[in-house]
Amino acid sequence: MMFRTLGRRAAPLALFALAALAGPARATTPTDPTGTYLTEDGRARVRLEKCGATNDRLCGYVVWLKVPLSDKGEPRVDFKNPDPKKQARPSLGHQLIMGLKPNDDAHYEGQIYNSEDGKFYKVTIWTDAPGELTVKGCLIAFLCKSQTWTKVNDLIAGQLPGPTNGPNGPRTDPEYMAKAPGAPKPAAKTPGKPGPAAAPSQAPQPAPADD
Repeated sequence: MMFRTLGRRAAPLALFALAALAGPARATTPTDPTGTYLTEDGRARVRLEKCGATNDRLCGYVVWLKVPLSDKGEPRVDFKNPDPKKQARPSLGHQLIMGLKPNDDAHYEGQIYNSEDGKFYKVTIWTDAPGELTVKGCLIAFLCKSQTWTKVNDLIAGQLPGPTNGPNGPRTDPEYMAKAPGAPKPAAKTPGKPGPAAAPSQAPQPAPADD
């Protein structure tokens, strides 16, 4: 009887000691933050979704603007973008969250693009409460600011309802588009040696339409 009593007393103490040695548990997989959010200032709605070749990254797109037109009454464009090829693209539908990676703190981190100044900033994104997203952007390591974005489930006038890269949907920056795993690489050519001749086709095929 005494042995059983000691055993019952010792077991919880042993478990407590093991827990203390192990330290606090840390989540390894971030809480899924996908969905559409209204920014803290109410000026835009941003749709977050998984992206990347293995679907483990996080991308975000502007799918609604409170003020979609410029002072000239024309759709706003990304004219401050440092890439001249993107300066004429519409602000509505552009990608602003660039393939964030999960980190050891169970958050997503990477870069966010600010079309108001054409600059990229370090950003960390996570969700602790249902319906809320914390977005912490940093210009430099000691100059950071956090915002709370609110999840929305409705569809309002002017919002892009379509799938990414599809009709009436936002557009992925080419450098962040997922590449099909196992896609063959083009064969390298030896200088002065022609490449293998292409096999003749039996009938000409129509070229695929551009997206």
